Order: sequence, then C-alpha cells, then structure tokens
Amino acid sequence: MDKIIVYINDAAHALEKMAPMNSPADTLGTAQASTTWILVACPPLLSRHASKWLTRRAREAWRADWSDRLFGQVVPTLRNASGSVQTLVAQTPLVYMTTRLLREHGPARVMDARLTLFGQDLMPVTENQPVGKISRWTVPGALVGMGTVMALASE
Repeated sequence: MDKIIVYINDAAHALEKMAPMNSPADTLGTAQASTTWILVACPPLLSRHASKWLTRRAREAWRADWSDRLFGQVVPTLRNASGSVQTLVAQTPLVYMTTRLLREHGPARVMDARLTLFGQDLMPVTENQPVGKISRWTVPGALVGMGTVMALASE
C-alpha cells in the first residue's frame, strides 16, 4: 500500500500536481495497489488586525470551514480514482507535522502541492526542503521600479 502525504492550499493546483500520481496503473502497465492519501490543508493566515477581533473559537471555526470547502473539491476526485483519503488541518509548523505523520503512518512520500502567491514565502514541509530566497522587498521594489519608469515616461 502506497502512502502519500500532500500539503494543499488550492484545489485546482493540488489536483493538477497530484494527477500523475493518481493514475490507476503504473508505468509498466500493471495495476497499482490502493493508495492512502493523507491530505493536509494549509489555510491562509489571518492578518494581525483581523485576528485581534476574533475569538480563538471563531478563528478555529473559520479554518475548519475553509478546509472543508477545500476538501470538498479534492477528496471526491481521489476517492473515485483509487484508495482511501484522510484529511487533516495544519495546526503546527509543517516540518513538525510531517515528522509526526511519518512516525504515525510509517514510510510515506511527502508532496508539497501548495500554490505560491506572488510575494508570499511558503514554509518548508520537510527539514531538507530547499527554502526559496524570495526577499520581502520583492513587491515594494517592483512598485518603486514601475513608479520610476512611469515618471520618466511621462516627461
């Protein structure tokens, strides 16, 4: 039985990334054993100002609702194709969550199928995953550059 731990934050992007692993037959043409998918939803963080006015219970309810909508789009596709699906919501740093899941479920493949938004740094899911060197000044620097070009072009 094959086990795959998948971290997701966008349904369409995740299904596109998981499509090659979700085929019913492997490259040799033989039928694959059933696959256990362990989906971990990574809800976006609330801003400091929004979370200031919400109770802890309201924040947890929002995270649960967001995750349920995401799982509602992804889980039916995986269940129809092959195997079973387990769903979780990320509560701790992802490196610790990966370590805990590998300890609970034994050897498994880990897949990061999260969608990266412009100017957003994603936390690594394993200890040896390379971290992108995206600077926090990427967006402001691009805006300053565009403003300079616009000012020069208008003269």
